[in-house]
Amino acid sequence: MRIRATVAAVSGALALAALAVPAAHADEVEGDTTISNVVVNGGKPVVVGATTTKTITVSFTVKDASGVDWAQAILYHGTNIDSSDSGAVATSSNHRATCTVVSATTSNCKSTFEMEPQYNLINSVAGGWKVWAIATGKDADYTQKDNAKSFQVQRYSKLTVNASPEPVKKGRTVTVTGALTRASWDAGKYYGYGTQSVKLQFRKKDSSTYTTLKTIKTDSAGNLKTTTTATVDGYFRYSFAGTSTTSTVNATGDYVDVQ
Repeated sequence: MRIRATVAAVSGALALAALAVPAAHADEVEGDTTISNVVVNGGKPVVVGATTTKTITVSFTVKDASGVDWAQAILYHGTNIDSSDSGAVATSSNHRATCTVVSATTSNCKSTFEMEPQYNLINSVAGGWKVWAIATGKDADYTQKDNAKSFQVQRYSKLTVNASPEPVKKGRTVTVTGALTRASWDAGKYYGYGTQSVKLQFRKKDSSTYTTLKTIKTDSAGNLKTTTTATVDGYFRYSFAGTSTTSTVNATGDYVDVQ
């Protein structure tokens, strides 16, 4: 599988970093070099669809009294980077971060990474990922962190809703159907997400706020169906809070005219 190529690339990049510092298998500090303010994808979960490659940015601050020499970050899934089962190296030619000097002792560093289904993303690696990072000072001091930052990589989800009949008489029953699906990185398609809790919500015609009416579960195929009573004109939608492996999503509200 193509994912093996990325794991090999991660190992290769790690070996490159190890040329300058001791072997990478735990946090290490030599001198006063520090890494801080690590931000992945603007602080948001990395959500990836079934087929589209997602490019994300990782930024961090490096400080050293002698000035910053270079820095590097690697993304990985696993207990530690040595036992990782997937990962990503920076898209730069040498896999190192681009560092901008802020002062004589401080640099802001940034790298971009590509997360690609059927390459470094398969269904089994959805969930928690980590950032391995290293930075060196101009005096050969360095710091190395096995987990400089944890973040979520999630499968993109979709949610539909349909409320009927339209229009409906006040006091009559409204039937609300829909479906929750999520990306399969293995297959490059979307499949129903079964036995998941989803909220049925409603907002009045002139309101901007949705209120939860009830919570139901999807069936084994990801389908949704429930009923409620028509009271006033407004919009029905389903809302899914997401899981550690799957993104949150709200269906676009379906308007019902109550007569």
